[in-house]
Amino acid sequence: MSGDDAASHASGLVSSAIVAITRHIRANELNPGDRLPSEAVLSRELSVSRTVVREAFRSLAAVRLIDLSAGKRATVAQLDDRAMSLMIEHGVDTAQISINQVYDARRTIEMRTAALAALRRTDAEVRLILGHAHAMVDNFSDADSVMESDLAFHLEIARASRNPIFSILIGAFQGIARQTWPIGWRSRSSDAERQAMNRIHVELAEAISAGDPQAASQLMARHFDESAKALLAAGIA
Repeated sequence: MSGDDAASHASGLVSSAIVAITRHIRANELNPGDRLPSEAVLSRELSVSRTVVREAFRSLAAVRLIDLSAGKRATVAQLDDRAMSLMIEHGVDTAQISINQVYDARRTIEMRTAALAALRRTDAEVRLILGHAHAMVDNFSDADSVMESDLAFHLEIARASRNPIFSILIGAFQGIARQTWPIGWRSRSSDAERQAMNRIHVELAEAISAGDPQAASQLMARHFDESAKALLAAGIA
């Protein structure tokens, strides 16, 4: 067997092991934190080497499906946004995804999260959303603080939508948002424009507090349209 054939064969074994491990998780209805069989057990059951199982574990850990800790058994991972965040950032960095496309996707998703949050939010969540919005206004002179409050504001709205997929998606966009937010802030030509951006967040928070999904969705759309214009003015598309 040539070197290329051997590598292809090994890759095929790892892929088969990945399928078998994910099937085991489903078949046994494992939940986050539940332990997987050991490398030795899986090696015997799958008739592959422990090296193959170890590579399969590493691949699954890289996409955050399992957790690996030194000296401990692999466990089923709690879903989070890290793997998707890396994928989105890689897409932007390699020009496979544009910033404009990211904002277009966010606009669509966040119009929905705003509407759902208006219908489903708890009183505690309303206080958090309002608190982040008012913090943007109160800390106007500290751009970094405004950015952190802005990011937290959008993530809290996603959580209040009661759909964990939205929370993961919004969390995954935050890596790119941290890169583009300062550019959009600076590209607004005056403090009045920056203050207007902050006020939209307050109005949006108030619409969610009032339980008005239509107003919340419209305000979110307006916010993203104005943010996209600010980035376009800065030469980012």
